[in-house]
Amino acid sequence: MDRVVNFASHKYWGVSDPDRFRALMDEACSLVSGGHFLGDNLFTWGRNNSALDDPSFLTAWQGNLQNDADQAIVWRRYILACAAFHCVQLDGDFVECGVYTGTGIKTVMDYLGGPNFPKTFWGYDTFDTNPVEGHIFAGQEEGFFEKVQQRFADYPKARLIKGFIPDSFAQGCPERVAYLHIDLNNADGELAALEVLFDRVVAGGIVVMDDYEWAGVYRPQKQREDPWFEARGYRVFPLPTGQGLVLKR
Repeated sequence: MDRVVNFASHKYWGVSDPDRFRALMDEACSLVSGGHFLGDNLFTWGRNNSALDDPSFLTAWQGNLQNDADQAIVWRRYILACAAFHCVQLDGDFVECGVYTGTGIKTVMDYLGGPNFPKTFWGYDTFDTNPVEGHIFAGQEEGFFEKVQQRFADYPKARLIKGFIPDSFAQGCPERVAYLHIDLNNADGELAALEVLFDRVVAGGIVVMDDYEWAGVYRPQKQREDPWFEARGYRVFPLPTGQGLVLKR
């Protein structure tokens, strides 16, 4: 009952004066009760910080850190891990649209068996290039796909497919989906993925959209995805991590 876990990462976005903001947030952390979380544009206190209280997750998360952002988004990663824990018990494969370095997929797989992960996990991305203006990430150049593939050399259930969604689905696509994670950074691509995949998500399956609750340049995703889901009788759960979650029935 008296266990308190704190977390602080000075990786955030949309800050005009990072040095001053860091000093202010360090002071804020010193003024609140225990159980604080700082990072990824999220500051809370008086929380269990369950991600840091799960030894299996800590091993999977820490073993896959590639950069400062991977550390800061630990709460987002734990949402994926908990969704995966639920979905791995359902019929259907796992799918991620928007893979980048593969850390999201690999963290989930390592959390639930590593090389012995029991489900086929499909990962779709352009890899070597980024079609979204202003979203070219470090390493996205010729040969990047092969580097990501190498991370999964010992993971027989991982299937990475290079190309543009939805055309890349022609290279292989599961008929039944238990877990769907979408992180394409643009509304057109995400709706294209949903048009093909949502009806394949089994009852009880979970859809997580990484950018849904982020404002600014990501707001068009919410604006266009809300009516898409509402037309099908669904409401997206907005999460303080910036993600959106949908439970399939």
